Amino acid sequence: MKIIDFLFPKSCLTCGKSGSYICSSCIKKVGSPKPICCVCERPSVDFMTHSKCKKKLTLDAIVSVFRYEGVIRKAIIKLKYSFAKEIANDLAKCTIDKIVNNHLILPQKAILIPIPLFWYRENWRGFNQVEEVGKLLTGKLGWVFNTNILIRKSFRQPQTELKGDKRRENIRGVFSFNKNCTPIVSCHKSIVLFDDVLTTGSTMKEAGKVLKRNGFTNIWGLTISS
Repeated sequence: MKIIDFLFPKSCLTCGKSGSYICSSCIKKVGSPKPICCVCERPSVDFMTHSKCKKKLTLDAIVSVFRYEGVIRKAIIKLKYSFAKEIANDLAKCTIDKIVNNHLILPQKAILIPIPLFWYRENWRGFNQVEEVGKLLTGKLGWVFNTNILIRKSFRQPQTELKGDKRRENIRGVFSFNKNCTPIVSCHKSIVLFDDVLTTGSTMKEAGKVLKRNGFTNIWGLTISS
């Protein structure tokens, strides 16, 4: 047992059962999102973007693993706003288990890029919660983890404070491509953009546009919840 587990025993964020932040009983109560096309938001097969909705800069799919509810919602909020970094391990484990057990379709070989925070916000928080979970996912799924390809170049109002069109307007132009990473473009077929929560998809779509404009062709989105 780690000394931190001895001093501060883990307990489920919902029911209080000891042993982990996300217990097996509470995770079973969290639903699965319905697969939809990320463009028209109508039902689709395996979250894939409909062929009729696809354009040059459109994401190929945005896959969400859980609904944003119950113990998953509490774990994401706790990790994000209470600086409880240890929760990343349990979130990653549950996400991987769900991907494998539900046979969710994702690229076999890919570079996982966590949606970056602006440097000021990351320094204030002490870490990027999406990076923490993303590192663990890549290790289990055999992907490559990379935080250098995509850069968040400016600070904007948090997306959680906005809705609809305001989100799209707020996030426009916030990302840029790191030109020093150009050789990587030819090394892997797929990119998986990773974030914790999908709401309107504005952030994920904006990041995808930047990468597609710079030579990447097969870009997926993956979120823990939606």
